[in-house]
Order: sequence, then structure tokens, then C-alpha cells
Amino acid sequence: MTRELRSARHGAVLTFVLAGLMVGTMTVRIPALTDKLGLSEAMVGTILLAWGLGALVTMQSMRRVMARVGSRAVLRAGGPLTALALLGVGLAPDLPLLVTAVVLFGMAFGVMDVAMNSQGSTVEQAYRRPLMNGMHAGWCVGAISAGALGSLAITAGLPFTTHVTLIALLALPVLVLLGRTYLPEQPSVAAAAQGRRRMPPVVYLLGAIMFFAFMVEGTVADWNGLYMRNELGAPEAVAALGYPVFEVGMLIARLTGDRLRVRFGVRGMLSVSGVATAGFFAVVLLAPSAVVAVSAMFFVGLGVATISPLTMSLAGTATDAPGPAIAQSGAMGYAGLLLGPVVIGFLSDAAGLRTALSIGVGLGVLIALAARLLPHGEPAQVTRLPEPEPEPEPEREPVRAAA
Repeated sequence: MTRELRSARHGAVLTFVLAGLMVGTMTVRIPALTDKLGLSEAMVGTILLAWGLGALVTMQSMRRVMARVGSRAVLRAGGPLTALALLGVGLAPDLPLLVTAVVLFGMAFGVMDVAMNSQGSTVEQAYRRPLMNGMHAGWCVGAISAGALGSLAITAGLPFTTHVTLIALLALPVLVLLGRTYLPEQPSVAAAAQGRRRMPPVVYLLGAIMFFAFMVEGTVADWNGLYMRNELGAPEAVAALGYPVFEVGMLIARLTGDRLRVRFGVRGMLSVSGVATAGFFAVVLLAPSAVVAVSAMFFVGLGVATISPLTMSLAGTATDAPGPAIAQSGAMGYAGLLLGPVVIGFLSDAAGLRTALSIGVGLGVLIALAARLLPHGEPAQVTRLPEPEPEPEPEREPVRAAA
């Protein structure tokens, strides 16, 4: 294994960490942002929607770009642009400029997300073994770090602008330096054509599975605390524990997911993950107390955590180049992250929050059923071992002439 390959793996993981840190920082300081600009809840919802739509637009449009230039070039631009856009969010002095900055942040993140997953697939294929879960564990580390640093910043009385600006200025030079570690892809005529025509059906199936998984993640992130407080009567401090506990479960699952994939295969893992997600989400909804529900959230995180990394990995092997397929399936997946909380909101108004959240159980079932439609076996690009080098022939003793 060459030093260049190890450097590329570490660079990809650290890119995921910084992406989670930047997005998580904006999320955890939303209350401070509302205080800074006097925003209502409806305005906050509009800002989050603008961010998601910006990301979704660029993800959907990345197929041709990724097919033409590859993930290394795109990520070298997309990473620093995301940090610069976050800097704009931190410095925005009024609502119009904030909305503009948030849209740009979402668009830049959409570029970065597709490119870093494509780069992760490139590194994974160069290693010839599953690595994508470990890279997505980096995202969890970044998100958890954002929460911890956010708590410290709040305790220290650090304003929104100062905190977000510091994170952006920290991430920017690191992302520029990481650009040296990324592996190049080999663009081909066939790969470029994939940027223009329809993908193989399996890419859309993987996008649907990712859509279901991201709907679960978005539902937990946006509605878990309200459910704990309003339906189970938990104090706000206890209700706030649900999402961090969920993230810890996701982190543990992703740190072990690549080894489990080698043993059980991706199709089996996705089926079990769907069943586990449905089962433990049902436990959350039927829990008699907030303590039981918070504990069950850990297992929901364990169940759903490996679904998006596994589908990204499979999408990266579905065509000659990983970029276009990952852009297509990723755009479908993030649509679930964007639409899930909105759907829950409408259903909650019509039938109550507990009934609305039962959609999480149905999504887990759909993941398990859709996984059964995937091909058997692992893709050769990830699991095939490199050909062994031929052993050198033993040297022969020179033949001596008879005396």
C-alpha cells in the first residue's frame, strides 16, 4: 500500500469530518441566529428550506460535471467554496443577505457532498475493500464536534457571528491543503456519456433506498425533541438528548460497518438495517417514558446509520465512473432529507405527532423490501483482491563441466 493511497484515505475522512463540522455548526447555532436577526420560526423554516433546495439543485446538476472532470477537481473547488459560503452566513447583517448566503452555502455543500462521496468511492476501489462507512463516520465525528463546540461557545457567550466565522476560517485552509491528497479518476468516453443519459435501474433503486433512509434521519433530527417533550412530557434537557444519542449510535455503527459488510454482504446488511430501523422506531413510539424512548433512539441510529454509506458505495460501482451515479442517487437521497420533516409537519397537523412519526416504521420496512431487489454478491471493484505478484524462480546452481 503506497503512501499516496494512505494519504488519500485520510484526506477523504478528514473532508467528511469538516463537512459535518460546518453544517453542524450552522444547525446548532440557529437559536443564536434567531436572536441576532429577530427571526420567527417561519423564517427559520424558510432559511432551512433555502439551504436544502440550494444543495438539491447542485446535486442534481452535478452528473455532467463529475463525468467530465472527476471528483478531485470538483472537490478542490467545492470544499473551500463551502467554507467561504459559511463565512458569508456568519457575517450576514440582515435577512436578505442571510438568505442569499444560506442558498450559496447549500449550493456549495451540494457540490462538496457529491464530490467527497465520489472521492470516497474512488479511494475505496483503489483499496479493493469497503471503506465508505468509515468515511461517513467522519461526518458523525464532525457533527458531534459541532455540538460540543457549540455548547462551549454558548457557555462562553460567543456570538453567532464570531463562532461561525472562526469555524469557517479554520476549515478553509485545511480544505485547501487536503486538495493535494485526493486521488484522480480516469475520465472515459463511456463515463462522460453517463453524464448525459439515463443511469442503470439499480442507481435509481439505490437512490430510493437512500431517500427512505434520509427521511428517517431528517425526521429524527427535526421532530425528535418536540415528540419527547410534547408527547412524553420530558423536560427540555432530557428531550434534547434524543438526537445526540441517535448520532452516537450512528457513529458506532459506521465505525464497524465496513467489517460487517465484509462478513455479511451489503444486501443482507441493508435488509437487517431496514428491519432494525422499523423495529426500534416502533419502540420509540410505544415507549412508556422518555428514558425508554431516548434509549431506543440509540438503536434507531445503529439501524439507519450504514444505509446511506452502503448505497453510496454501490452507486459508485454501478457505472464506469462513480461521480455521475453518486450525483443521481445522492440527489434522490437528499430530497428525502428535505421533504421528510415537511411531510411529518403536515401529517402532525392532521393526525397528531405520534401518528405522523409512525412513517418512520414504514420507511424501515420499505428499506428492507427494496434491499431484496438488489443483486446478490459484492461489486468486484470493492471486494476483488489485487492479483498476487508471481514469485521469483529460485536461482539454479551453475552446471560445472566434468573434469
